Amino acid sequence: MHTSLRQATPLALFWFLIMGALGVFFPYYGLYLRENMGLDGFQVGVVFATLPLVGFFVQPLWGIVADRSGLRIRVLAVLASGSAVGYFLLGYMDSFPALVCITVLFAFFSRALIPMTVSVSLAVLQGSQHAFGIIRAFGTLGFFCAVLGFPWLLATLPPLAVFQTTSLSLPSEPQLGILFPLAAGLTLCAAVSALTLPHRGPVALRALQGEWRSLLSQGPFLRVTLVGFLAFFFLHGPMDIFPIYIRDRGGDIGTIRNMWCVMLIPEIIFMTLLGTSVRRLGARGLLAVGIGAGAIRWLFLSQVTALPLLYPIQVLHALTVTGLFLGGPLYLEATIPPQLRSTGQALFSMISMGLGGGCSSLMTGVLLEQVGINAPYLAGGAGALLLALLLPSLLPSLQPPPPSQDQG
Repeated sequence: MHTSLRQATPLALFWFLIMGALGVFFPYYGLYLRENMGLDGFQVGVVFATLPLVGFFVQPLWGIVADRSGLRIRVLAVLASGSAVGYFLLGYMDSFPALVCITVLFAFFSRALIPMTVSVSLAVLQGSQHAFGIIRAFGTLGFFCAVLGFPWLLATLPPLAVFQTTSLSLPSEPQLGILFPLAAGLTLCAAVSALTLPHRGPVALRALQGEWRSLLSQGPFLRVTLVGFLAFFFLHGPMDIFPIYIRDRGGDIGTIRNMWCVMLIPEIIFMTLLGTSVRRLGARGLLAVGIGAGAIRWLFLSQVTALPLLYPIQVLHALTVTGLFLGGPLYLEATIPPQLRSTGQALFSMISMGLGGGCSSLMTGVLLEQVGINAPYLAGGAGALLLALLLPSLLPSLQPPPPSQDQG
């Protein structure tokens, strides 16, 4: 059955808004922590590590609640609302301990938002790989618009005293803190739009009490989760400090924006063509391409110092995101029962982005502080390259997905 325009439009809008908030937040947050708050490399690593490490504990809880109740749309709206509050409060923290505390609150909601959105999307779209790629591309489009428009907005808005720097030295962008209320507003709009999504059909499937434990005995699920952990361990942390890396090479906030534009335009194209990619490569092939592209990118960045040479290699970011963030969820969707899709996606995200990403952020902070800016990229690239080479022996071929059944 094809997804109707009435169902697809609010889903595309939701992806556009939540990824737009991330497009305001993620590319510039590391720069804000380093320059506007004056945190050192280790403290930056701790802040970034707190997000996935908290997610490690909360993501499966939200997934189990959604699957057991069948109220996935309401859970999605709650997660988006809580994330909006977290975004807003982060802008008012003026000390490292307070920042870490609010980061925990923010992560309680935000780290489960993306995997819950993926599970809802696959349910609403009824497993259509091509439709999922197109809808997910709207998220990248929102991210792209935010990355492109935020520096312009920063330059045109009048100064806001509440967001003045707490650093002892003058940062390059004293009003960078405006990113927090802007991200909060976009996410709050997403929460409202979530209420217009369909509440019945596959999105309302209910799991039996304790049924989620069956996932822990499924070999393909455990193997792809291990691969996800290793992939994010090698690739996640260096992305946290990418704005710091650009500043080290002599770039400014405009350079960061331009780099992201080069990354995101091909990403929209790749995601739109996802249906064809999956048919030719398979979900496992997408993962291999994503990990390999990320490895080459980090190895290149560890050696090059001239900014103009960095632009072409950023295209590999599109392959990395398409491979990791779409290949992994689609592999899971083909191997787990549909009534457990929220818990399965949450557990995968918990181990890969939560534990793997958190450890990666901590390691990146230590390497940044003790060795230098190039070390995280060299170590991450080498590890990811080895993982890409070993992937065919780590992941089995996909089997047909379990039959759908309504447990409600």
